[in-house]
Amino acid sequence: MRDLSLHLMDIVQNSVKAQATAIEIEIEARPHEDQLVLAVRDNGCGMPSDMVAKVQDPFVTSRTTRSVGLGISLLKELCELTGGHLNLKSQEGVGTDLVATLGLSSIDRLPLGSLGDTFFILLSADPGLDYSLKLAAPDRAFELHMTEIRAEIPDLPVDDPAVLAWIRDYISENQTAVFSGVLDEIEP
Repeated sequence: MRDLSLHLMDIVQNSVKAQATAIEIEIEARPHEDQLVLAVRDNGCGMPSDMVAKVQDPFVTSRTTRSVGLGISLLKELCELTGGHLNLKSQEGVGTDLVATLGLSSIDRLPLGSLGDTFFILLSADPGLDYSLKLAAPDRAFELHMTEIRAEIPDLPVDDPAVLAWIRDYISENQTAVFSGVLDEIEP
């Protein structure tokens, strides 16, 4: 994958397949700790404890269409390559928490990518899910909650093209505002 937003999309698709109705995404830059932390939490069906360990193996998947599942294992490898780590916790009937910690200044860290475009695609595919997005840097933060947006536009569906375009642009503007000067790939 060419950027971290694509990894996020892959992880969120796992949450959707696990029948999650609420998905929280948090991205925090911690320059004083040289860390970029990506967290995805869902209220899906969860996994049994033995599957949590297995799912980090690229040759294990619950899919029937192919015999490998590379998403989580590739993200774990990327984390470790940058000096970070991946923590995955899941409880059947409760949900799953994935926290990926990457070395912020590592030459091997992928760029963040376009979170606006990622959310445009996610909302187009599953407009009824309750997504929340939190972005944070040492002195700046941004939050978006789809429940609040739906309350503001009760007569428009989230997957209306104009609404999707506004959400994409709103997220993109705030991604730049929060991470400019903190992430090398985002210009101030």
